[in-house]
Amino acid sequence: MKKSVRISLAAAGVFLLLGMGLWFVPGVKFSAQLCVGIAAALVLWAVLLRWAEKSRSGKICKGILLAFVLAGFVGFCSLELLLVTQGTADNSDRPSDAVIVLGAGVNGTVPSLALATRIDVAADYLEAHPDVPAILSGGQGPGEDITEARAMYDALTKRGIEPGRLILEERSTSTAENFRYSGELLVESGMDMAESTIAVVTNDFHCFRAGMIARRAGLTVFELPAELPWKWLSVNYYVREAFALVKSVLFD
Repeated sequence: MKKSVRISLAAAGVFLLLGMGLWFVPGVKFSAQLCVGIAAALVLWAVLLRWAEKSRSGKICKGILLAFVLAGFVGFCSLELLLVTQGTADNSDRPSDAVIVLGAGVNGTVPSLALATRIDVAADYLEAHPDVPAILSGGQGPGEDITEARAMYDALTKRGIEPGRLILEERSTSTAENFRYSGELLVESGMDMAESTIAVVTNDFHCFRAGMIARRAGLTVFELPAELPWKWLSVNYYVREAFALVKSVLFD
């Protein structure tokens, strides 16, 4: 067995063990699945290497696969550059006509880590822009005793944000619905959406896709990124978001 084949199989074993270990770490299930997928791909690569040793067809298939892998890697890096650029932009001083805070998970009645960071960014922006109203957008999902909108409302009012500035949108179950229903509420409040600029609060890794979905809904937006406190967790979500972006472009 050639050294390259042995290395591929050893690397597959490492990724498989890593995936099995990550499976039990909260919040990184995608990374666990990705590691298992990479392990499977490395096993297939080892099989292809063996085939290429014995067959011209195998060598051709190996070259084609390498070309696809290279193209995929370049595409992935390009997407990550877009995501990171959008997710690290500082728009906190930009004026807006309204804010939409996108919901995330709630554990019972307690905001998840992702939602807590969004609440912090929303509170800072609303304190700095005291005349701007906010739509708190998010319905109720499994394991949630209250809607995500209500969880945000409770947290923001405890931070001293006036209740009269906060409008609850409690029907949405997806980012597209967040913007659709929030836009309807803004129109009902008398806002001319054609002339209005909306600040969208979401996590940094989600900024690019959220902005794209908002513009599809006819909104003029800029994003206020909320950064997760743990870098390793951010890496997991940034990688996952690249795949989510491709899915959104192709199928949504």
